[in-house]
Amino acid sequence: MLPGLTRAAGAKSDAAQAASRKPRRMLGICNNLGVLGDLFFPAGSGRDYTASPYLSYLEDHRDEFTVFSGVSHPNVDGGHPADVCFLTAAPHPGSGSFRNTISLDQYIAEQVGVLTRFPSITLGVNTRVRSLSWTGTGVAIPPEDKAAEVFKQLFFQGTAAQVKEQIRQLDTGQSILDTIAGQAQDLQRSVGARDRDRLDQYFTSVRDLEHRLRASSGWENKPKPVVHAPMPIDLEDPAAYMAKVKIMYDLARLAFETDSTRSITLMLDGVSTPPLELEDAKITDGYHNLSHHGKSEAKRSQLQIIDHWHMKLLGNLLAELKNVREGEDTLLDRSMVLYGSNFGDANAHTCFNLPTILAGGGFRHGQHLAFDRQRNYPLPNLFVSMLQRMDIATDRFASSTGTMRGLEFA
Repeated sequence: MLPGLTRAAGAKSDAAQAASRKPRRMLGICNNLGVLGDLFFPAGSGRDYTASPYLSYLEDHRDEFTVFSGVSHPNVDGGHPADVCFLTAAPHPGSGSFRNTISLDQYIAEQVGVLTRFPSITLGVNTRVRSLSWTGTGVAIPPEDKAAEVFKQLFFQGTAAQVKEQIRQLDTGQSILDTIAGQAQDLQRSVGARDRDRLDQYFTSVRDLEHRLRASSGWENKPKPVVHAPMPIDLEDPAAYMAKVKIMYDLARLAFETDSTRSITLMLDGVSTPPLELEDAKITDGYHNLSHHGKSEAKRSQLQIIDHWHMKLLGNLLAELKNVREGEDTLLDRSMVLYGSNFGDANAHTCFNLPTILAGGGFRHGQHLAFDRQRNYPLPNLFVSMLQRMDIATDRFASSTGTMRGLEFA
């Protein structure tokens, strides 16, 4: 199963225009337990802000990122369930009638995914359930947490016989879908309006899958890129959380460097993570329990260590993207890296004033865009700016009201 492969055959005409341009890419990262806000948000605003203790880990890249405060998704509440809305901004995820909407990465994949072998890739750390990627019908794309498997699919070229068998399996999958769709259409004639709506959702999902199958078969006979990096080793112990994060960052960089995809999501799930194994510190409690610190200094001190690791690894990722040349630009110049959380304060389960960073991607960075921390500015406006930077013509996404104020193209 190709991880996070989305419908490419239905890509809009924007794809044809994008094919003649230098590629732009998006990596969306959600740390679903957030960070300690008092140590994350900087003092001051604009380009003369004073870096916070956490942002000091990114100081070498100050001109390559923008930090935001006072932003959130309107009407996205519900505590932990809000992580699946990080890239969708669908309202009220904790309600019984909740239905998610298309995520930013899948919107991108629909527009330009036809240009790469993988229209999108959906990754996770310590989860194969919690996903940042959602289709237009509100169906989650399960994240892949086995980096070695993704590496093989990205870079291992099978034998001629294996390629032929893969194509046969794809063709068989399409024929099965044709049969199921025919049976469902017969059923639709005999059910009520509510069930017809459900069947319509089903038909849409089937069509999405058919598009994915056609896109896959079109790439099977094309040689895969050759990389000189070793295949990653999958770590089974969930306590090796930070090592897994580093592996996934490396994998995302390789995928972008080889233009294997232009849209990646990564869910960093700390909710079920046991005490972390870190080489320079002793963590004695589970990550989730530490996030409910109740202002205990003992718990906060351990959370600071974890947060420092998050910032260090993010800084390393930005450095490695900057070290890869792509013509006159760096890979970071061509790649937007969005890092943030569904929680403004995990201890209180609040979903406003979200810690958010956007790095790279061709924007004029080096600033703190500070909005009202009580009456938040809509974070989906950032998504509109990111889509436009991807050369996708749109002025709305989810609950946006326009583009992100104060953020300009370089």
